This record gives sequence, C-alpha cells and structure tokens, in this order.
Amino acid sequence: MILANGYYIIILIILPYMLKENTMTSYFTYTAELGLITLAENGKAITALTFGAKKFDGENKRTLLLDEAYRQLEEYLNKKRMQFELPIDPQGTPFQKSVWAALLTVPYGFTSTYGRIAAQIGKPMAARAVGMANNKNPIAIIIPCHRIIGSDGSLTGYAGGLEIKRKLLETEGYF
Repeated sequence: MILANGYYIIILIILPYMLKENTMTSYFTYTAELGLITLAENGKAITALTFGAKKFDGENKRTLLLDEAYRQLEEYLNKKRMQFELPIDPQGTPFQKSVWAALLTVPYGFTSTYGRIAAQIGKPMAARAVGMANNKNPIAIIIPCHRIIGSDGSLTGYAGGLEIKRKLLETEGYF
C-alpha cells in the first residue's frame, strides 16, 4: 500500500540499505596460471576467491588487499608460499564456518577426508553435510577445500574442476 504522501515507498526503498552493514565491496578478476580468478573483499578482509570472471555487488576495481591476495596466490602456485597471510571473512552458516575453520587446519601437502573433518568439528555422522559446506566455500584455495578427498583416496568434486584440484595438490607435492 502506498500512502498519499509516499512514506511507504521511502521506507521500502531505504530499509534494506539501513539493515546492511556499511562496508564497500570491491572485486577484480585476475589472470592466473589456473585461468581467470576473481577476488573480492569487504574493505577489511577477503570475502571470495572464485574461478572465472564473476561480478559481485560493489566496485570492479583493484585494491591493495586484492593485489596482495593475488600476489600471495601467485607465490603459492609457484611453490614459493605454503600458507596465506590474509584477513578472510567467509560468509555462511555457523556450521559452514565451522567446516571452513577445520579446513584451515589441514596442512600444506596433506589431505583429509569429509569424515575426518566431520569428526574434527564434533559431528562424526555429518560427512555429507561437510561435503556440502566444502562445496559452498566462498574463498577457494585460501580456505583449502581442495585438500579434502574421498575416504578411498579418490579426488572428489571441486568448484574449479577436478583438473584444477589435481594441479593444486600436485603443487603441494601430494602426487
């Protein structure tokens, strides 16, 4: 309903902006050894690393933080970095965040399984849910979901494709 003076229209248009945290998102697509990589940040931390060119809300521009994340990614891909030193802020459910935090404990050059991660977060019967959270990881590579393999040692799904997952694991000396 619209009042004659238009108050409802103003409230409906302004309210969503009032509810959002006042942070500016920037994103930029870089050309990496793996192909196009899009990084995004919220002014304080990296919020996304995706494969391919992707648009996010906010400004499509390079920032110091995005450039630093790309620099560290290139070092990682060239076997000159084993650990990322970046502020990250992945957005997800509490369960997803617990899985992503557990992924960060899997060391460079090692792998784990969905079942082990489920046990690590105190939910030993939740291996499939861990797989789904792994699939929703917004900050690929930096949150190392590529280090999670099937219980039989097989490579399982990866957002960037199994070829990229294999290449990342080869970079880390797993194969």
